Amino acid sequence: MTSDQDSFLRATMGAMDLVYNLSRKLVRTREEAEDLTQETYLAAFRAWRQRRRPRRVEPWLATICLNLARSQYRSRSRRPKEVALAEGAESAGGEDPEGLAMAALDRDALHRAMWRLSDEQRVAITLVDLMGLSTADAARAMGTPRGTVLSRLHRGRRALAGLLGVSVMEAGR
Repeated sequence: MTSDQDSFLRATMGAMDLVYNLSRKLVRTREEAEDLTQETYLAAFRAWRQRRRPRRVEPWLATICLNLARSQYRSRSRRPKEVALAEGAESAGGEDPEGLAMAALDRDALHRAMWRLSDEQRVAITLVDLMGLSTADAARAMGTPRGTVLSRLHRGRRALAGLLGVSVMEAGR
C-alpha cells in the first residue's frame, strides 16, 4: 500500500459506521446505502490524493456523502423507477423472537416516519441525533447556517414525535 492509502485508511476507517448509517437515512434500500458508502469513500480518497485533507474527517465525509446522495437523487428522478428484489428473511440466531419482532416494528415505524419528514429535517436529525455530529459540524456538512440546522432539528423532532404518536413532553425525556 502506498503512504496515501495508509494515511487515508487510518484517518477515515473509524468513520465508516457514521457514513453507512447516514447513507441508510438518505437512500431507501440497504444496497443503495452500501453503494453510497462506497462512492463516498472513493470520492474522499480521490480528494485525499489531491492533498485536500480535512482537519476533522467525520463532517468532511458527511458532506461528501450528502452531496453524492443529492446528485444521485437528481439523476434518479430523471430515469424510470427500479423495482428491487425482496430481501430474504434473516435468522434470529437464538435471540428472543418477540423482542426482535417488537424492535423491528419500532424501527420500521421510525424509518417510515423519518421518510415522511422533509429532506432538510431528515438530514438534520440524522446528522445531529443519530450520527452525533455537533450542530456546527452538521451546518458545515449541510452548507447552511447553524441557526437553520437548529430550526430544522426543532421542527423535525416535533413532526417526528407527531408522526410516531409521542407527545412532545415524552419525546423530550
